[in-house]
Amino acid sequence: MKTRAAVLPETSGKRPYDESRPISVEQVELDEPRDTEVLIRVAGAGICHSDLAVIRGVRKLPLPIVLGHECSGVVEEVGRNVQSVKRGDHVVMSYVPSCSRCEYCADGLPALCDAGRAANREGRLLAGGTRFHVRGKDIYHHLGVSAFAECTVVSEQSVIPVRKDIPLEKVALFGCAVLTGIGSVINRGQVKAGRNVAVFGCGGVGLNVIQGARLVGANQVIAVDIAQSKLHMSKTFGATDTVNSSVEDPVESIRKITGGRGVDYAFEVSGNTQVMTQAFQATRKGGDTIVISITSPEDRLTIPSSILVDEQRQLKGSFMGSVIPRRDIPMLIDMYIEGRIKLDELISRYIQLDEINEGVEALASGDVARQIIIME
Repeated sequence: MKTRAAVLPETSGKRPYDESRPISVEQVELDEPRDTEVLIRVAGAGICHSDLAVIRGVRKLPLPIVLGHECSGVVEEVGRNVQSVKRGDHVVMSYVPSCSRCEYCADGLPALCDAGRAANREGRLLAGGTRFHVRGKDIYHHLGVSAFAECTVVSEQSVIPVRKDIPLEKVALFGCAVLTGIGSVINRGQVKAGRNVAVFGCGGVGLNVIQGARLVGANQVIAVDIAQSKLHMSKTFGATDTVNSSVEDPVESIRKITGGRGVDYAFEVSGNTQVMTQAFQATRKGGDTIVISITSPEDRLTIPSSILVDEQRQLKGSFMGSVIPRRDIPMLIDMYIEGRIKLDELISRYIQLDEINEGVEALASGDVARQIIIME
């Protein structure tokens, strides 16, 4: 079948594409789903910094590629061996298609699935190969989802059926921003009620770390960012204090706010190794630093090694909120319906697929939290 998709083209020299409009929206060929795959008509797709990182070359994936991984849609067609969803189901995508068989899946760590991560690195689906083509050339898949398309084909392991009493385009944000932010607080950070938290970076994921800390009963929740507009927004999501790190030292400010002690938990969501170091330095003795953002493989983090032991501090990574998507996505949606999670406040604006480059530019400028592409 033919569908429209936003394609990031191949690189060629130092300037791989028009940097002001890096993505090309064009008509592509989409194969029918194989036996264990599902054809999805995309309803909403969020634009995330993980997409921007591929455009900038920070995350190196095969090109050309259809980007997008934060996605909701309707099942249009299923392969003959698909059992978990049927035509007409509303679904949210998981951007690691877990195999359910490797040791990580067996240990309840599907985000670390060997098969899913290998497929994602190679830009293919779990069953092998690609389903997008243009002018006879294969187009790679982004994290098994490729949400920036009117229709996409994904592995059954990538789709989570969800309830239908919420606008479908909004549900896309449970596939990454909400899942990653709140999940990192509950699962990886295991933040205890009454403790103090700092969040470095108040974009879409960072705002959900803040509301995750509020959900579990944190005492002080300190938001850190260089954009005053995002700090203002952080108050809506539960921040008790804010620090503008463009005009003040965040480590010193956090220690002042906490009476010289530092925070029990620091979450880093900026994608900057210098900020990771600041987050680590802002914790108290025995404190935890949880790093959520993804940087280039060439980047290196430098911290004072002696205090890891001497002050019993911990440095942890959290990928995809350390969640179990089939369990946690429906649970988080229920919490939104019950009024316990803010979602509407997270959405800066809705755009069309043809406005994808403007959306990427707005994200890069720091002017927005989350934008949702609505397909027509």
